[in-house]
Amino acid sequence: MKLWNRYLKAHTKQTFVFFLFCAIFFLSFALYHLPLAAVLYPTAICTVLGLAVLLLDFISFFARHKELLALYSEVAVTVKRLPRVSNLLEEDYQQIILSLFQEKVNLENRMQSQYTDLIEYYTVWAHQIKTPIASMYLSLQDDDSPFSRELTEELQHIEQYVEMVLCYLRLDSCSTDYLIRSCDLDPILRQSVRKFASQFIRRKIRLVYEPTEFSALTDEKWLLFVLEQLLSNAIKYTKAGGTISITMNEPGILCISDSGIGIAPEDLPRIFEKGYTGYNGRGDKKASGIGLYLCRRICGNLRHRITAESALGRGTVITLDLNRTTLERE
Repeated sequence: MKLWNRYLKAHTKQTFVFFLFCAIFFLSFALYHLPLAAVLYPTAICTVLGLAVLLLDFISFFARHKELLALYSEVAVTVKRLPRVSNLLEEDYQQIILSLFQEKVNLENRMQSQYTDLIEYYTVWAHQIKTPIASMYLSLQDDDSPFSRELTEELQHIEQYVEMVLCYLRLDSCSTDYLIRSCDLDPILRQSVRKFASQFIRRKIRLVYEPTEFSALTDEKWLLFVLEQLLSNAIKYTKAGGTISITMNEPGILCISDSGIGIAPEDLPRIFEKGYTGYNGRGDKKASGIGLYLCRRICGNLRHRITAESALGRGTVITLDLNRTTLERE
């Protein structure tokens, strides 16, 4: 009914002209005192024929409307299925659409080319910068002083930022290499803990780790990145003498909790948003607001669920639901 009303509204001028002609005929016959039946009969015939033409035109209009809706709903909109033109104005409109579509394709190609060049450049840069990082690690191994340990920790931060760059570049890449298989969770957790062992010791943070004895259907490399990000955040916002716990309260539900400064209530719903740093991030000028965003994106790709609970001054609990039960194939 709504479409019919819109069709009638679009043909208001033609309908008005038809009734205007009928009125002129009635008025002319009345002025000359001619029999009324002489005008009513042809008027009725014209009305019936007009309604038939109107109905047929509406059916054609409805079919074209459905065809355009089907074209609009396609994932990749093309101009190959545009309806056949019926008049000069429609041909002009289609020429405009074709021109705009071609301009859109050209723009997309240019943007894709620039994006590919940018991705390739930063990927090469990230891999190249790993060489001097490894060289600096080797140089610092010969010196076991407080200063060298502090430099090693800062070097770990640089390495972590490089890994974040690589992860960010790979997220939207068509060649992202997810290898989904059953993985023992404990070796992955131990590997992530060993990476931050020196920071646990230097900051005097107590680690509570309970073996999970759980196998998760996941990608080991990407899950390791998520765990390292979560541990890095927990260490960053936990003061000396605090505690970080890694436990599994229920099968498949991994909890990483800390006794740190916590998250403000107004920030908690947005901590997984891209670039959002919140109150803690504004206090820590080095925060980028990318780490937890990457964690959420990766967990979404791995079909894991990540949530956070926190209160100011009472620490934060990050929960990973690793209960992925189906293996998807492309």
